[in-house]
Amino acid sequence: MTDYTSDEFGEKLKDYFDEMVVYKDLKKNNFISSFKLPSFMRDWVLKRFQDDNGEIEADEVIEFIRKFIPKAEDWKSIKNRVISENERVKFLAKISVDIDIKTQKISFSLPDFNLRFKDTIIPPNVWSECSEALLKSEENWGIVEIGYQPPISKQEPGMIKLTGFKDFCPYIVDLDEFKDARRAFSLEEWIDIVLGAMDYNANGYRDEKQKLSMITRLLPFVEKRLNLIELAPKGTGKSYLFGSVSRYGWLSSGGTMSRARMFYDIARRSEGLVFGHDYVALDEVQTINFSDVNEMRGALKGYMENGKYTVGNHEGAADAGIVLLGNISSELMKADVRENVFQELPEVFHESALIDRFHGFLKGWDLPRMNDDLKIEGWSLNSEYFSSIMHALRDDSSYRMVIDARTNVPEKSDTRDTEAIKRIATGFLKLLFPHVREPEDISARELKKYCLDPARYMREIIKYQLGLLDDEFRGKNIPDITVNEL
Repeated sequence: MTDYTSDEFGEKLKDYFDEMVVYKDLKKNNFISSFKLPSFMRDWVLKRFQDDNGEIEADEVIEFIRKFIPKAEDWKSIKNRVISENERVKFLAKISVDIDIKTQKISFSLPDFNLRFKDTIIPPNVWSECSEALLKSEENWGIVEIGYQPPISKQEPGMIKLTGFKDFCPYIVDLDEFKDARRAFSLEEWIDIVLGAMDYNANGYRDEKQKLSMITRLLPFVEKRLNLIELAPKGTGKSYLFGSVSRYGWLSSGGTMSRARMFYDIARRSEGLVFGHDYVALDEVQTINFSDVNEMRGALKGYMENGKYTVGNHEGAADAGIVLLGNISSELMKADVRENVFQELPEVFHESALIDRFHGFLKGWDLPRMNDDLKIEGWSLNSEYFSSIMHALRDDSSYRMVIDARTNVPEKSDTRDTEAIKRIATGFLKLLFPHVREPEDISARELKKYCLDPARYMREIIKYQLGLLDDEFRGKNIPDITVNEL
């Protein structure tokens, strides 16, 4: 069992990951949680003010957060300073850019403050300096500096202008270094390191099974278009993980979800949530209303099958996985997965053809309810760095090549089952054995136990549930995919 509090482990972690290590104490530094910062942003702040022993000066941190990380309700005050007092204001924010084909105007939006493209401009000199950082992805985090460009005429109204931008992630994520560093740790150590990067104290878990169940939640973070369903009791940390650990995902809780919001808004001519995110997690899915059930069901089936969507005359493509997160009653938990566990899901998901497109099911009741013993206290990978690594791993096809080379698929196997199992197994390989570069770099025993077997089990639950929903699937088994010894 890894001891995060030991100097020896801390030094080993720092030796191999250097500046990407931070001391996390979610009990002692509980004052930061009052600001409701996502994990990746909190670790960025901690690293900025932490000394070599992991100690911080709380007053300095609080002053920085209040000055540079405004809340949504502070936006009016910021606008007043920029427009009325002619100030330039710096703060940490999420930013997107847009280039108008007809006018060549370059504008930006700050989605967390509802500042839209039509009200902004990026001057040519600023664009020249910051374009590389601003074009790294669809949305970028960084220190934004804004000012005001007064109205010139009725045709050219006043605009909020970008006067500077400094990337939130100035370092380059080096996957090769990350893979090489993994070789220095045992699998037991690595599992605990991954949990620490997720903000969890590995010593608070009962056994390896619980630890791996928690890590399973990261599959959509590392594998493109991986669609999962997790049903769990309240208080197991679903919302926290999908909403705070990665800046590349999107968590939607309750309310109304439409095809326009999810895929493409014809009226606004803007892409939906699946575009530019690694996953879209629908939290408390039982409480979400779908504006048009048939329309949404059709759009989801098409997208989850091949990553493409058509809305009106617009054709789009994306790589976001769809994740359903819901609570489950104690009666259904007792029945395990022998009863229809999807019966409490919204009507849109009461169709076998749609459920079949979800690759796997995660039994959230295998996880403990969150408690103080599960909060990390010790040296860990910076969540911001780890989320960037997971994002980068999505583009690495070498892991799927390893899975293809090391597995035997029976003839006439169901294509969806085979693809689901291989995709999940590939995700586990990335998370637990990122140092594997060639098929022979992992033993058949480890590949079977930690990648293929859990993938088969997750798909098996989906297949069984399909049989409860639709007689066509009843009694059908998943293919008996096996690992070859080379």
